[in-house]
Amino acid sequence: MTIKIFTTLFFVFYMLAAFVWPTYRTWKQTGINPLTFGNADNAHDLVGKWFKITIGLVPVNILCLWLGKNVYRYTLTVWYLEKESLKLLGIVLCIASWLWTVVAQYQMGNSWRIGIDETNKSAFVTKGLFGLSRNPIFFGMLLTLIGFLLILPNALSLLALACGYLLMQVQIRLEEEFLAKQYGKEYKTYQQKVRRWI
Repeated sequence: MTIKIFTTLFFVFYMLAAFVWPTYRTWKQTGINPLTFGNADNAHDLVGKWFKITIGLVPVNILCLWLGKNVYRYTLTVWYLEKESLKLLGIVLCIASWLWTVVAQYQMGNSWRIGIDETNKSAFVTKGLFGLSRNPIFFGMLLTLIGFLLILPNALSLLALACGYLLMQVQIRLEEEFLAKQYGKEYKTYQQKVRRWI
């Protein structure tokens, strides 16, 4: 399987597994729209807008690959990372991150939200992968972006990783502040027992 086909299929299946299916499942089972990012002039919604842009860098990168060397060279390839062993490691990381994310999504169940839901209180999940990481889905996303950088080592992949990491750091802190208010001592105890990433 070529890198073009792998990255294309992986991106489609990752988006379906990480965002589309859990969102649809939660909406069908609860009637709640899990997508909470809006257009307000606040940090939460600004992060949501930039997440969309950052995720959009990945298919643009893949498209440049499909358009051939004359277009792909404008992505500013990091030539010394263009090694088959690193590409293989990137593929392994991507597959592992996909599996990790699917499991975390399953364990989160109907508590899944994209952003902070101040209207509908959800169950507080602490078991499974949430017993290893307070943010397993963000951790899976981070692994995916690292994997993509190893598979397609260029400026677009590096930009997606850098922006994604910064946005996740901001969003995690917004969510932790919200969860601390919502669940009080229970969440504080959880914070002390489980690390933010892993």
